[in-house]
Amino acid sequence: MSSDYPNRSLRRLGLDPLAATVGGLVALAVIVLTWLALSGPSTRTAADTTAVVVALSPNGPATATEAPAPTALMSPEPGPEPTNPPAPTQETVAPTSPPEHGNLPTLAQEEAASTVKPEAPVPADPAMDDMGAADQTGPVDLPTPTGDHSVALAQEMPAAKPSPQQAEMATEAEPAPVQSSALPGAARGLTAPEPDPDLLELSRFGPLPRVSTSGRKPWRAYARPFDTSDKRPRIGIVISQLGFSGAATESAIWQLPAAITLSFAPNARGLGNWIGLARAAGHEVLIEIPMEPVDFPANDPGPDTLLTSLTAEENRTRLRTLLGRVSGYVGVVNQMGSRFTTSEPHLRPVLTELRDRGLMFVDSRSSLHSIAARTATEMRLPRAINNRFIDADVSRTAIDSRLAELERIARTSGHAVGIGQPHPVTLERLRIWTREIEQRGFALAPISALANAQQDQAR
Repeated sequence: MSSDYPNRSLRRLGLDPLAATVGGLVALAVIVLTWLALSGPSTRTAADTTAVVVALSPNGPATATEAPAPTALMSPEPGPEPTNPPAPTQETVAPTSPPEHGNLPTLAQEEAASTVKPEAPVPADPAMDDMGAADQTGPVDLPTPTGDHSVALAQEMPAAKPSPQQAEMATEAEPAPVQSSALPGAARGLTAPEPDPDLLELSRFGPLPRVSTSGRKPWRAYARPFDTSDKRPRIGIVISQLGFSGAATESAIWQLPAAITLSFAPNARGLGNWIGLARAAGHEVLIEIPMEPVDFPANDPGPDTLLTSLTAEENRTRLRTLLGRVSGYVGVVNQMGSRFTTSEPHLRPVLTELRDRGLMFVDSRSSLHSIAARTATEMRLPRAINNRFIDADVSRTAIDSRLAELERIARTSGHAVGIGQPHPVTLERLRIWTREIEQRGFALAPISALANAQQDQAR
């Protein structure tokens, strides 16, 4: 066959041989490219992919138009990088006081915050002189008890000096000034809404309490009303060392019954606002007066401590400095003082100042040898006497045991007083206990309702 045969065939068909060759090559190239496109990997860019996703969005038409691929010669304005949609944020709003009951911590939350674990029941420990614990803010470690455990007496309260953590919390949680007219009606009128100007003496120490020209006294004017015809045995509870921890102080103010008396450290930050908040909620208020313990200065109650090494006038100056920091309290309670409360020459001028200013005095009985209650009785100074530190051992079983002892004392003598601190477990046990004591025949009373009611040698 001649090599010119294909050309003659193409000419008979009316086709140019060169054009036919080019057309065949083009067709072959199209076939190859189509095969590669169908069988090879995807060459679409991120921009192509994005365009397809947008086109298939349920909010738009279902088109398959692809965006043109960017070239190196173009410098388009960069668009937002594709990211996952951010999770919705929830705004946190600080609760205002007084909080609704639904905002209060639950018992389970308080139990989780407390490191105390339930212990086996143990008898209460007898009273000791000042307890010089290294950690002034923690629970006191008690020595091995001896003697008759059924009549355990009060023990030295921990020092009033705040730890750095307490000072930080007090700084963060200082309350805003409270106007009693802004609180619910149930909280108003239970104590005098504002300090009475007739009961204040302006001085270089600040506004000091005084007896009015008509004979009204602060301890009666600022007292929480109590039905004196109630013949049930009375139990008074004082929660001390308030004002250092904002959370603990608010818990005591809003979670405890208003009949429980609240005692504030005089060097707490925002003292006036805290006391205004407590009184607006219906609580009676005491101010703590630091007094010298037997192991001073190793155990230091804090600034302006009354000391046996000072003169009567120097101690009066310190007392007035403490009293002038705030108004509206019914009286004072000694913070520590196992040495000072046993020295009549130093104690009597202080109690005289309290009497002349119309206040009452609560003897915390930091020492078995305290003569404060007896001296107050001789001077006709209204006084109450602590029978038990209810959380000297910070455990549920020990606190419950001390509360049971208060019931026994009240049932026998008609009156009892206990002092505690705002530990979460203490507040928890008190909330439970106060819901039940009326059913057992006792009256929960503010401290003013126990003035001069107890024997001087209270057990």
